[in-house]
Amino acid sequence: MSDTELSFSDTSLNNEVVLVCGGAGFIGSNFIRQILATYPQVTVINLDYLTYSGNLDNLKDLEEDSRYHFEQGNIAHEATITDIFKKYNPTYVINFAAETHVDKSIHVGALEFIETNVTGVYNLLEAVRAHCVKKYVQVSTDEVYGSLQLGTQDKFREDTPFAPNVPYAATKAGGDMLCRAYHNTWHVPVVVTHCSNNYGPFQYPEKLIPFFVLRMLEDKKLPLYGDGLHVRDWIHVLDHCSALELCLLHAQPGSVYNIGTDNEINNLEIAKLILECFNKDESWIEFVGDRPGHDRRYAIDSTLIRTQLGWEPKVHFTTGFKDTVNWYKDNVQWVDAVREKTGIFNPHIDLWKEHNLKK
Repeated sequence: MSDTELSFSDTSLNNEVVLVCGGAGFIGSNFIRQILATYPQVTVINLDYLTYSGNLDNLKDLEEDSRYHFEQGNIAHEATITDIFKKYNPTYVINFAAETHVDKSIHVGALEFIETNVTGVYNLLEAVRAHCVKKYVQVSTDEVYGSLQLGTQDKFREDTPFAPNVPYAATKAGGDMLCRAYHNTWHVPVVVTHCSNNYGPFQYPEKLIPFFVLRMLEDKKLPLYGDGLHVRDWIHVLDHCSALELCLLHAQPGSVYNIGTDNEINNLEIAKLILECFNKDESWIEFVGDRPGHDRRYAIDSTLIRTQLGWEPKVHFTTGFKDTVNWYKDNVQWVDAVREKTGIFNPHIDLWKEHNLKK
């Protein structure tokens, strides 16, 4: 088994119905594949609205699996959630469904983010409250905590106050606070997770690593916001999925867990690593004006999930990064299908670049 092929050992999801919201996206599709590969008697319901980042090609290999069922629908529509719960009576629920494109929340507007990330979470909480659901996991982000200073040892802890700096992060924080309130008021069995930057296969190419890889495949320069020194804690998607599985099965309702790997790398270094994979020099980097509200540094303290649930990341970044770059190189058909469906992968950064290119 390679470093990027993790497996779960617990068997307690067998004979359970797991509702995965947003399962056609990057992290959700990886989670579904891992669950079905591990639990032979599980039933997985994938509810996805199939917006630009939802892609059924991510799960094409599971179409004939009788344990897997796809339903197209929007978590922001109350009637959709009501119908899904009546039809399948899920015993576990995990929510990946979200508007996540930070640039879009800045340049287009926050309304869609509010509808999905707040109203959608409200609808799910109401349904979980009304049914016999054993656990609901809300998959959130470290961006709700705001920004850390460069050159410090500070890290986000579970008790770090929320201080979101962009509309996307504010709406995720709103959904998280609803989860807290529903647990404290009605004892709804909610667990909230905050994870650092994910990378791996099937990630929609608006995100940094796949976006830069595909720019290289097109012989285009890599646009970096500001000075490129914005730091993120990078985690392979399969390590994230293993942490979520533990939360789904073993976390106490009301818990909050931060998930990270102590793997802080700035965006400039990520760009350089990608250039190395394509034998390009740093002249292929172009610095563009920084975006509004751009958080300087994220760093996760994952002590709690490691000590309480026994989670440990298994994918070394060097191996996982190379595997990820090679995956995009080897899956041109997947990339072309995404492009045909959605067009430009990150139009907002291109527009920003046109007006803010440094001379």
